[in-house]
Amino acid sequence: MTDPSQHSVPARVRSDIAHNARVWNYWLGGKDNYPVDRAVGEQVTGMYPSIGEVARADRAFLGRAVRHLAGDRGISQFLDIGTGLPTFNNTHEIAQHTAPHSRVVYVDNDPIVLAHARALLTSSPEGVTEYIDADAHHPERIIRAVEPTLDLGRPVAVMMLGILNFVLDTDEALTIVRELMAAVPSGSYLVLTHPTLELGGEGNEAAMRFWNENATPPITARSRAEFAAFLDGLEILEPGIVSCSRWRADAETGTPEVAQFGAVARKP
Repeated sequence: MTDPSQHSVPARVRSDIAHNARVWNYWLGGKDNYPVDRAVGEQVTGMYPSIGEVARADRAFLGRAVRHLAGDRGISQFLDIGTGLPTFNNTHEIAQHTAPHSRVVYVDNDPIVLAHARALLTSSPEGVTEYIDADAHHPERIIRAVEPTLDLGRPVAVMMLGILNFVLDTDEALTIVRELMAAVPSGSYLVLTHPTLELGGEGNEAAMRFWNENATPPITARSRAEFAAFLDGLEILEPGIVSCSRWRADAETGTPEVAQFGAVARKP
């Protein structure tokens, strides 16, 4: 695997402590990670062997959700918050393959993600892809920064996959979602995934505790009821709140559940 230190990265990148974006990249089979990320990733896998399946299921959910919104719902604007390191089937690739005129804004504040932003800043000739260095804890800054790339007078799909679990205070997480959805018009969508200790994820509790002691940023799981609260006031698309691996999967029978809730909901 490639050591990111072989590339030019910002000075604030920490190579002595595991970081979520890089460990997630490792679980997805990527090469943009340090030895410490791989060591922590292996330790977590040993404690919770299905974590790699969770990562892959989350990525597959993204693909199905974006294809559905761009292809079946006519959505051509996507705001992807908590982008992570580019791997395969990134939001803009799927959206612009389905609807070439799609406009996509990525948001992340991880310095190593910023260093790899060039890989995200590609676009179909008809569409637009942009990147914003911003923190999900400050939705008002995100909202100000997305224009003029996105027209907030037209529907937007707000993508928050595996990001609210890094907002430890649930009330703050709810406020972030409400501020973002208040800024987009009727007909917009919220696309959400979140880890849980339900859906067979009980064994993940010790792994999360290990993560919080050895990596950054700290993480929290949430229950179905807490996840559902993020969707209050929105129209939840079928099949509702399910394991992200089961959301509109091609063949639901035999598709194993993973301990990650997934849902897509429309702003009425």
